[in-house]
Amino acid sequence: MSKGKLIVFSAPSGSGKTTIVRHLLAQEELNLEFSISATSREKRGEEVDEKDYYFLSSKAFKSKIKNEEFLEWEEVYRDNFYGTLKTEVERIWAKGKHVIFDIDVSGGLRIKRKFPDETLAIFVKPPSIDELKIRLKKRQTESKDKINMRIAKASAELATAPLFDTVVLNDDLDKALKESYNLVSSFINSSEEE
Repeated sequence: MSKGKLIVFSAPSGSGKTTIVRHLLAQEELNLEFSISATSREKRGEEVDEKDYYFLSSKAFKSKIKNEEFLEWEEVYRDNFYGTLKTEVERIWAKGKHVIFDIDVSGGLRIKRKFPDETLAIFVKPPSIDELKIRLKKRQTESKDKINMRIAKASAELATAPLFDTVVLNDDLDKALKESYNLVSSFINSSEEE
């Protein structure tokens, strides 16, 4: 099976990475398909199984870890797992497409380490921690405690930015979308010419 490229977007929660990824997926010439992550957390709002996430019980998730079915996985919060199933990447590559990820910092770096030449790892940086807090509150999907937990985690995540191939500052969405498009397009096209 021929391997496509892996495009990783990681950032603290609320940085805008999901908005950027959705924009890139809409650009047909990039030939991207979204890698659906698996998680053991409960569904939020209108989320749909096998579209937003593969929702697994904690027990099922741990079983897949034991069977080495993940490309990467992380216990993001206690008993709250996220990961990328190997079958998901294989499914997308079999269609002749490139894989785009919207995953946490640890997972993004693990994919980069496993596939250094095939991966472009992009860190989306928010303008500030204060702005991050405002964005998370606007979502109205999580409790104050959860938001505080995410803010505390964001500081550690921001420190990993230099480990990524590049950093996109999302202080102006249009600019961040354009910059992300150019980075992904260049990466895909340069590798296809080799």
